[in-house]
Amino acid sequence: MAQPDEFKPLRPLAALIFGSRWLQLPLYLGLIVAQCVYVYKFLKELTHLVLDASTFTEQQIMLIVLGLIDVVMIANLLVMVIVGGFETFVSRLNLAGHPDQPEWLSHVNASVLKIKLAMAIVGISSIHLLRTFIEAGNLGSPQAAFTETGIMWQTIIHTIFILSAIGIALVDRLSTVPTGVKSGH
Repeated sequence: MAQPDEFKPLRPLAALIFGSRWLQLPLYLGLIVAQCVYVYKFLKELTHLVLDASTFTEQQIMLIVLGLIDVVMIANLLVMVIVGGFETFVSRLNLAGHPDQPEWLSHVNASVLKIKLAMAIVGISSIHLLRTFIEAGNLGSPQAAFTETGIMWQTIIHTIFILSAIGIALVDRLSTVPTGVKSGH
């Protein structure tokens, strides 16, 4: 009988199919590059905020800070996709016992990742909608960044994001077999 850490060699077709998961590596590397772009954007906006703080109104400062929070939330989303996706779909990172291992990574799977991504998208959409509502005071003026129709559509889309996240969580909850109950599969 083979030891648990010994593996039989795969047949060529099975090895090709199993090895094809590594085609995702350039995608994850590309997301790391995208995260670098967000770090640059964050630092640029933070510098702008600090250097010009005395010339901003409170509303302008709030909008810039919301923009910084938005960048951080998108960066967190990227980390979840990069680390969680790589760990789930490509290869183990072997971080067990590492002091910097994110808490959520120990129980990540495709289902958990989907729910976390949906919640992150709702959070990002909330920041965008909050910025829109703050700027809504300018409606009808020439410097208005949004129209009433644009605000309506942002609200509808945000509501759909929330309903989608609830739906994903509900489907996950209904499809999860409770501990101690044997699956009929």
